[in-house]
Amino acid sequence: MKISGAAKAMLFCFLVTCTSANAGKIEFNRDIRSILSNRCLTCHGPDPAERKGGLRLDTQAGSRADLGGYAAVAPGDPDASALLERVITTDMDDRMPPADVGPRLTPDEVALLKQWVSEGGEYAQHWAYVPPSRPVLPPVKKMDWVRNPIDRFVLSRLENEGTNPSEEADRWALARRAAIDLTGLPPSFESVQAYLSDESDFAFERYVDGLLTEDSFGERWARVWLDLARYADSAGYADDPPRTIWGYRDYVIRALNDNMPFDQFTVEQLAGDLLPNPSENQLIATAFHRNTMTNSEGGTNDEQFRNEAIVDRVNTTMAVWMGTTIACAQCHNHKYDPITQEEYFKFFAFFNNTQDNDQRNEQPLF
Repeated sequence: MKISGAAKAMLFCFLVTCTSANAGKIEFNRDIRSILSNRCLTCHGPDPAERKGGLRLDTQAGSRADLGGYAAVAPGDPDASALLERVITTDMDDRMPPADVGPRLTPDEVALLKQWVSEGGEYAQHWAYVPPSRPVLPPVKKMDWVRNPIDRFVLSRLENEGTNPSEEADRWALARRAAIDLTGLPPSFESVQAYLSDESDFAFERYVDGLLTEDSFGERWARVWLDLARYADSAGYADDPPRTIWGYRDYVIRALNDNMPFDQFTVEQLAGDLLPNPSENQLIATAFHRNTMTNSEGGTNDEQFRNEAIVDRVNTTMAVWMGTTIACAQCHNHKYDPITQEEYFKFFAFFNNTQDNDQRNEQPLF
């Protein structure tokens, strides 16, 4: 059964969250990062011009730095950690954050910081920059309910909450759910009847295989990709004139229905015109980056809107394929991600070879 990449990512995050929430050990990204970000980093963060007292708390090295015989975080020793001392003190001159900056930390936040320091005060990268690893399967009581590893995570959470699994859906309901998820449409009566009459162990697998051969499968999932490709039937800006680009929409539908490998899908959309002897379909694929907004009002500047289009392509490419924002680095070094302004414009240079202009005619049309 095919599961979209987005669905897999959401499911993985849910499972990891369920597992982590049941564990007693502090996790920096889940428990601590938001406290430091919301309460401390305005004055003790990455901006050297705003940093107070030479203390930097957005990095592990900064939290360990010697500040005249003490450190903000002394791993394993909350009593020797100036960070904890300053957030619990009753001396208003020493209290952090200062009263004019923000409210005192809550008892729960202080408890989390104390436990974190006691456990070593380790920092962690943002999850987006950490290669995923398979979590340990949690123990469960009702192993006879489990059919696959994912069930272990679901059942573990239910058991921890004192809740029992729902009754298994009947085959009619399962057939309808699968069809709507995969094709966006209710199943045909004939396909459900064939599934219900199939007594083999692989009846559901055969039913799903049939759904994957439906044209509506590609149509349903193309909607997800077309949102990423900012597909529209108009050009944006000002009078928002119509745009004829349905050929690209049909390319995406065909690619999904043909189960095109994702690396090929990527190459064709970003550089189909640079392939040796590109086919018409591969040229159409490059319309991914022809979906930028265009402005053909009188008095507009070609070079301005050429650059606007390149910025859009840079930001969209990073968001879609890298799963991260890069737009902030257009104007300054990115404070919270390892992306610099110099790196932004190195990436910009890849796309800075176009001859876009503000003509209303958006040839070629298919």
